[in-house]
Amino acid sequence: MLRTHGRYTYSNITKRPDYHWPGGKRLAVYVAVNIEQFSYGEGKGAAIAPPDQANSHSIFSWRDYGNRVGIWRLFELFDTLEIPIEAQLNTAVYEHCPDIAAALRQRGDEILGHGITNSDEQGGLDEAAEADLIRTVTDTIERHEGQRPIGWMSPWLSNSAVTLDLLQEAGYRYVMDWTCDDQPIWMQTRQGRILAMPYPIECNDTRGIVWYRYTSSEFCDMLIDNFEEMLEQSERQPLVCPISLHPFVMGRPYRIRQLRRAFEHILRQRDRIWLTRPRDIYAHIAGLPSGIVPGS
Repeated sequence: MLRTHGRYTYSNITKRPDYHWPGGKRLAVYVAVNIEQFSYGEGKGAAIAPPDQANSHSIFSWRDYGNRVGIWRLFELFDTLEIPIEAQLNTAVYEHCPDIAAALRQRGDEILGHGITNSDEQGGLDEAAEADLIRTVTDTIERHEGQRPIGWMSPWLSNSAVTLDLLQEAGYRYVMDWTCDDQPIWMQTRQGRILAMPYPIECNDTRGIVWYRYTSSEFCDMLIDNFEEMLEQSERQPLVCPISLHPFVMGRPYRIRQLRRAFEHILRQRDRIWLTRPRDIYAHIAGLPSGIVPGS
């Protein structure tokens, strides 16, 4: 027998019980913005340069553009189009770029736990150190926002064998690290359950543009095609259509122009979709009867 993780069991999406999103909608759409702070000259790079250049000043400053310029252009776009977002936020942003967090707060956007910096992964930490990281991040967000986050995305989606257990025990209700489904599913931990929120690996600008080397127009065509196909598929099952953006990638002017095109296309169907944030998806799923959602 193959080794398994024991967190969830196989489930065929076409054979599951049906349900609706609020208002009878069938497709939930959310926009995730990765707002990150990197350590200068050390830690992980962004896979855009040979390893010996990953910590150069040029790569640091390329990423720093996202916090200095890109996020503010994206905020302008989201405000104009009235798009709610959630932000997975490195807590180092509170120290280095506090006005970004203030803007998220003013907009009413959701903030997720996302480590301290994306220069470091968490999956290689021992249990005590990982628990301390999660506690530090959670306490920092609560101190600034007045409430504890309920969602978590690990830096680089990096998990140890006990990450889900530690998150559930720290009070987290959902996690973005497991990308196995187009519906939320319940995953098992040693003290209870935690929800796996659908998160995009491919409709994600670092993967699509930096890693796969799509042009900005090709990437936005992919967002449109994915949305249109999921809108049709959602007639048979309720689905979640997530879009993931990084300000140092999609915050460039020529890419924003294409992104605006994609969002304007999606928003022509605003009356047919639930444009939302993950915390509200979680609340809806948590309120469904047992047996509806896989793992319940």
